[in-house]
Amino acid sequence: MSNNGGGPKAVVPFGPKLNGKSEAGDELDRAGQAILGVLRQAVGASEAKYQQAVETTHKLSAQLRSAEDRIKELEARVRHHEVRAERAEEWLYQISVEIEQKFFGRADERPSPAPQSVSRNQQR
Repeated sequence: MSNNGGGPKAVVPFGPKLNGKSEAGDELDRAGQAILGVLRQAVGASEAKYQQAVETTHKLSAQLRSAEDRIKELEARVRHHEVRAERAEEWLYQISVEIEQKFFGRADERPSPAPQSVSRNQQR
């Protein structure tokens, strides 16, 4: 496509004017600086959000570890109390058997181990 017809030019030159400064160049420089400024602000905001996310992650991770430790401690206490409850049931059963034998003369009406403690031990 040649431009021999003498019509309007299709391309607008962006080169500097002969006096050394062009208005288009000033606008272009300002636009470029504005874009870089916005980009720097976006990077700063992004870094701040990232740092906040990292700090929140560390805080939540520490809370999770603490909760897991507390859960382990509570589970150990539950096991301890379950064992103590089973021992107490066995003692109560043994005491009730002996009371019945000594005071009521019943010797062999109950089986020797407590039915509840036997079934609990079989479940584990």
